[in-house]
Parts: sequence; C-alpha cells; structure tokens
Amino acid sequence: MASIKVAETKEIAPGTAKQVDLNGKKIAVFNLNGTFYAISDTCTHRGGPLSEGEINGDIVTCPWHMANFNIKTGEADGPPAPRGVETYRVVIEGSDIHIEIP
Repeated sequence: MASIKVAETKEIAPGTAKQVDLNGKKIAVFNLNGTFYAISDTCTHRGGPLSEGEINGDIVTCPWHMANFNIKTGEADGPPAPRGVETYRVVIEGSDIHIEIP
C-alpha cells in the first residue's frame, strides 16, 4: 500500500483540520490532541466541507446542515447524513503526514 505526503504536522494545530487533495479526492486531516486522522472531506448529506466544521471532542459538525461525523471512525451520528464517510490511514514520518492509499 502506498502512502502520499499531504502535509506537515506543524500545519495542523491541535483541534483543527486541513483540507488536502489526494488524487482528486478531497480529504480532511484532523489533529486531535497530537493524533492525526483523515476522513473524506465531503459530507454525505449535501457535500459540505467537513474540514471547515466545528470540532467537539472526536466529532466534527458539517458547517452546512449540522450533520455530525466521528473523526476517528467516519461514522455518521444520525440525520441529516444518510451514511458515514470514508476513512484513511494516517502515517507520521518525522514531521510529515502521509495518507495511505490502496
């Protein structure tokens, strides 16, 4: 499985997210207390940018219609999102953030 560098750890402060483009897919990379997670950046309800959502614990709220997603698992926390989002494995190499792609 290949991994691609998408950012450096210093670019994403704890409690924030950054949108990255990985082979044409928009992915949100989150820093939760120094641990990095990556999920699809596109809300399954109406396509809102999850990287711009409010983070509360391990939940991100879509800024468009308030759908909630678990940052660690990608699971939707009920309506209006009909389903969860894809998750990606994050690998830290030194200060580089890599995402594994199949």
